[in-house]
Amino acid sequence: MIRVGKKYQHLVHGGGCACHLPQMGDVTQRLTAFNRRGFLAGLTATAAAMGLPGPLLAQAPGRPGRVLFRQLRLFDGKTDSLRDGAQVLVEGNRIASVDFAGHAPPADAKIIDCGGRVMTPGLIDAHWHTLFAALPLQALLTADAGYIYLAATVESRNTLLRGFTTVRDLGGLVFPFKQAIDDGLIAGPRIYPSGPMITTTGGHGDMRALSDLPRIPGGPLSAVERMGGAAIADNIGEVQLRVREQLLQGASQLKLVAGGGVSSPRSPLDMTTFSEADLRAAVDVARDWNTYVAAHAYAPRTIKRAIAAGVACIEHAHLMDEEAAQLMAAKGVWLSIQPFLSEDDVPPMAGPSRAKALEVIAATPGAYELARKHRVKTAFGSDLLFSAALTPRQGKMLTHLTHWYSNADILKMATSANAELLALSGERNPYPGKLGVIEAGAYADLLIVDGNPLENIDLIARPETSLALIMKDGAVIKNALPV
Repeated sequence: MIRVGKKYQHLVHGGGCACHLPQMGDVTQRLTAFNRRGFLAGLTATAAAMGLPGPLLAQAPGRPGRVLFRQLRLFDGKTDSLRDGAQVLVEGNRIASVDFAGHAPPADAKIIDCGGRVMTPGLIDAHWHTLFAALPLQALLTADAGYIYLAATVESRNTLLRGFTTVRDLGGLVFPFKQAIDDGLIAGPRIYPSGPMITTTGGHGDMRALSDLPRIPGGPLSAVERMGGAAIADNIGEVQLRVREQLLQGASQLKLVAGGGVSSPRSPLDMTTFSEADLRAAVDVARDWNTYVAAHAYAPRTIKRAIAAGVACIEHAHLMDEEAAQLMAAKGVWLSIQPFLSEDDVPPMAGPSRAKALEVIAATPGAYELARKHRVKTAFGSDLLFSAALTPRQGKMLTHLTHWYSNADILKMATSANAELLALSGERNPYPGKLGVIEAGAYADLLIVDGNPLENIDLIARPETSLALIMKDGAVIKNALPV
């Protein structure tokens, strides 16, 4: 039996026999061939590399019962300034209280003196690819699944150490990886998974070789589908099937590719893929599951079609025009856009992909200006891909926003605003507590910063020296504070 997560144990009869679900052969193929073999191989390789037996693999740090942080300056994720004289009590994985009266700590609490440093909520990246961030595209298309998971294991820990305690994953078969993090087998951020992005033949994410054509509906999966990079759908029935497959596996939201993309050499940025009816079919299924659809879209026509179909969030939108920005604002649609300012922010590319990357880079300032002008609800995401040398720029990407926003607004965007976007997943929210804020009842995802990021946002780009302490889910991941 394939384990698909606690939420879906009701799909298994008492005798241990899985329910007969129609048209699920390709899901089973992916989960058995990729998840079980690849993930276990990756974990075994990690254990061997660390010299650990399997059961001791990368166990998460222990979570004390109560921790009191005192002598700190507080940025709560919502305000424009710091508050001095705060102390924050953590019980288990939640914030129990935020106190400015200097009450005595509980007798059994562990005391952490922050020495006047700044406490902020953990950072959130609203557009991340857990499995695809650190490996070149060619390696992802050809490597053994175990190697891909091993690379992602290393990168997930690095992501956490950069202060990003939560990510929204917008493409990749990341469900078992998320479960391993949640179960404490490996270190990494909270993951809001979309599963493989859903695209059309010829759309962004369709990385098949031309020799794989023609596609036979219901036939064998292509390599990119087997490794979880994309799920191809060319009519309403297939769209509904692919959406339901991701939700069955635990998707918190769906990602549909509404237009062309940069890294897919044969999908021009100006193209529009799914029809409005196709997109609306996906939105309807997502609403039936009480969650939402995010649409990958660059061009104005693509953006407008996706909004007309009812999507809740547009990913990218760098080429949007005034009408598209006005429509997003009027409909309350979120914009999840990335501050690509130079080729330093994208992986090495050639040919059509490089030309498209340069087009996006050139259009970035105008897109942010339109978003600000029309007060579009804007999220921060880095979308760093295909390079272990590039992923350390995650915090640097956040600092690019100083071209358009104050330091306080940048930090609010990467904490409480991004958390508001994540909460659109409703009943499919894998972490239904409060994120991105420091207040009673919120998850204890906290950073202690050596310096004031409201004055110097570049501190976020130097996590190795600037982040004195990182706590995720009440567990201390890093502590470099003086004893």
